[in-house]
Amino acid sequence: MPDPSRAPDDPGNASTVALIRVFKQERAAILATLVRQLGDLTRAEDAVQDAFTTATRVWRQDGVPPNPGGWLTVTARRRAIDQLRRDRSRADRTARLAELMRLDTAEHPAVPHDVIDDDRLRLIFTCCHPALGTEARIALTLRVVAGLTTAEIASAFLVAEPTMGKRIVRAKRRLADARVRYRVPDRTALAGRLDGVLHVLYLIFNEGYSATPGDHLVRTVLCAEGLRLSRLLTELMPDQPETWGLLALMLLLDARRGARVDAAGRYVPWERQDRACWDDAAIAAGTTALRRALELRRPGRYQVEAAIAAELLQAGRTDWARIADLYGALARLAPSSVVALNRAAAVGLAAGPRAGLVLLEPLLADPALRQYQPLHATHADLLRRAGATGAAAAYQRAIALTVNPVQRDELQRRLDDLGR
Repeated sequence: MPDPSRAPDDPGNASTVALIRVFKQERAAILATLVRQLGDLTRAEDAVQDAFTTATRVWRQDGVPPNPGGWLTVTARRRAIDQLRRDRSRADRTARLAELMRLDTAEHPAVPHDVIDDDRLRLIFTCCHPALGTEARIALTLRVVAGLTTAEIASAFLVAEPTMGKRIVRAKRRLADARVRYRVPDRTALAGRLDGVLHVLYLIFNEGYSATPGDHLVRTVLCAEGLRLSRLLTELMPDQPETWGLLALMLLLDARRGARVDAAGRYVPWERQDRACWDDAAIAAGTTALRRALELRRPGRYQVEAAIAAELLQAGRTDWARIADLYGALARLAPSSVVALNRAAAVGLAAGPRAGLVLLEPLLADPALRQYQPLHATHADLLRRAGATGAAAAYQRAIALTVNPVQRDELQRRLDDLGR
């Protein structure tokens, strides 16, 4: 879907400003409403795209309508009616056409907010459906819910645009072939499906925060979209503590984004970051979101991770013993090798590097983690701090497994420091 912010109009033109605002704030709701009415994600996308394209011409000529979102919704629905009239192969064509025409000829009252919210929730849960693989869920969510162009998503993940386009098309086809219903799960299935949605949003943010490939440590567009989608989910599901926990985690991590590299683009470890570069507003918002989550009294992994991120932002001496305890709680809630690794690193800072090395031993013996770069980087740091042999070899293993050049340069610096 083309982004109106890239339209050739003068940025000061009122119609362009209005269209950019509606695209950013209401596009997902307009699309979600049309998907419900049309029952077809691809056709709804095409119709909404046509509506925005029409608006760039009509609004410039006739001025911005009093209700821009409503104008776009009606225009998109009429485009969908035209599509259905031309398509005689669709089995439910007659019923859908009749319903769309009924809506179009009826008086157009304001759609209740709860209906719009339900539509947007349905869209998010559909894009994050477990019938899709993780990469497909991420790509489809960024394309359909966030409204990024295929080119923007491809650029963010450093793949060719045709490759990303095929990935998105396959995801839509997979949903159609699996006859996935456009709906929010019922209460008995909600918890499991919500975990999947939260995981997709976390992966979007995390890939931006600690970019795997590419020349930069951070890819801002993915951080921003992860935050925007997480905020939307808290608006739509305010009674779910983990939605607040995830938002808190993202905000508290993002607060340090400006301090993680120096002016030359070099990596700055947490302990050497300039705290004046931390974002106080993001810290305050993240703390408020975490408090909101804890008030709901249903602990979860993102709440614990947010609490860890909050501890790292405390002024004065960092309480590594508390952080290690929090990682222990996280291991009970959501056990994984990543959590075990982070706990070992925290224990190494709380109780000394040799205590951390003891916890690291079973991870180093796991063949499945042999190529896991963070494991070898952590091992190297603990060995260095313990004054033990093998630190250089561990750094070399970590460097060989590091794709991101910013991270690789920092590991090389640490390796070089061993000989000084």
